[in-house]
Amino acid sequence: MKQLSTALLLLFIAMKMMAVSSCANILPPSGGPRDSLPPRLVSAIPRDSAVNVNPKTITLVFDEYVTLQNAFSNLVISPIPGTANPPQVESKLRTITIRIKDTLEANTTYSFNFGNAIQDVNESNVAKNFVYAFSTGPKMDYNTYEGKVIIAETGQSPKDSSSVIVILHRNLNDTAVAKDNPRYYATLNGSGEFRFNNLPDGNFAVYVVSNRFTKKYTDSTDMFAFRTTPVNIGPNTPRDTLYAFEEVKRRAPGAASSAIRPLTGGRTEDRRLRYTGENIENGMQDLLSPLRLNFNRKLFGFDSTKIVLADTNFVPLRGYAVTLDSTRTKVSISNNWKEGFSYRLLVSKDAVADSLGTVLAKADTIHFAAKKELDYGAVRVRFENLDLSRNPVLQIVQNDKIVDSAALTSNEFQRRLFRPGSYDLRILYDANKNGKWDPGQFPRNKHQPEIVFLIKGQLAVRANWDNDLRVTL
Repeated sequence: MKQLSTALLLLFIAMKMMAVSSCANILPPSGGPRDSLPPRLVSAIPRDSAVNVNPKTITLVFDEYVTLQNAFSNLVISPIPGTANPPQVESKLRTITIRIKDTLEANTTYSFNFGNAIQDVNESNVAKNFVYAFSTGPKMDYNTYEGKVIIAETGQSPKDSSSVIVILHRNLNDTAVAKDNPRYYATLNGSGEFRFNNLPDGNFAVYVVSNRFTKKYTDSTDMFAFRTTPVNIGPNTPRDTLYAFEEVKRRAPGAASSAIRPLTGGRTEDRRLRYTGENIENGMQDLLSPLRLNFNRKLFGFDSTKIVLADTNFVPLRGYAVTLDSTRTKVSISNNWKEGFSYRLLVSKDAVADSLGTVLAKADTIHFAAKKELDYGAVRVRFENLDLSRNPVLQIVQNDKIVDSAALTSNEFQRRLFRPGSYDLRILYDANKNGKWDPGQFPRNKHQPEIVFLIKGQLAVRANWDNDLRVTL
């Protein structure tokens, strides 16, 4: 009887536990920590770095499911394959398959640099700069060549690292970069650096060209760089810096035409001739700049005598100049401004006219005063290790625009009045002593561009303050 009671008790407990379990929420097991590891190659056919192989199909197997992102722009195949039958690359589950359509060259090392194309499916972890290589001959080539591309005019790496590539030519003639396909090419990383892997011994001509399908240099307005002498590729090839330039600047968009053009709905654009003031802020004129009037159309009529600078009693002043710039859209009033002094600028209605003879709607009077010296800061920059034999020119830059420059004849630069703000500093090595940066030329009158060196850190100028900076080059 006791045994039966015990059995019934155990049965009751079991049934109770089953009932509780059936009412509970069923939760999936914890996923654990997030996967942060990139895909890893576990096998390859042919194996990585295999020699004496001539495959038509290459199979790469990874330790997790993978996908290819932007394979066309990421994958670099060396040597560059023929364009008629390029290799086909695809991914499925844990496998990446490369199907080679062209005949491979004998005794040649081939490499497939996937860049950042290979990612795992779940977390998008990137197998950065994954490279697979093999040789159709008895040995692998392992030479490397690396360096950095700098924009010669600014001293900075390209803002868009994908806009240019570095190419190598076996043909050392200067015409090859315009006529022939390169043998090898490499892309840039975000810092402007490049690296070639698995290169054979030998001499190569080195260029930087726009990243277009042709990989050639046929437009002098494109960004371009060249190594003065061929690079000798071997076991200890030195690191390089290539200085890119535009031999001919692309023409900036012209000023808007003064002709009347129809707009949506049959309306016409504003017929009025108007201007805006520049270098005046809250009615205060900059001591260091001319007062500038920027017109909305090109001027074909201009009478400087009808733009008059006067005092508050409207008495014309002496010693100022009124000029029209080369674009015929800006009128400058240059004057030795007196701090705190109040001015009047009298602009007659017919002082200017556009191509249709349109003048200003009415005469105008601009009231303003000159700023005070305490609105500016004093600047002194002292240089250490500055090579004065290279004709250095200090460039002071704000918002990518040179706002001041000075040829340096000593290790110190000073300005008594300088506008407050933050500025970047650059040193131009001015080979021809003309005070400005000059591009290189290629292949006619072949020479390298002048070089600009970007100084780390900024010059911060405070108003009514002595702003000192020491720079070590």
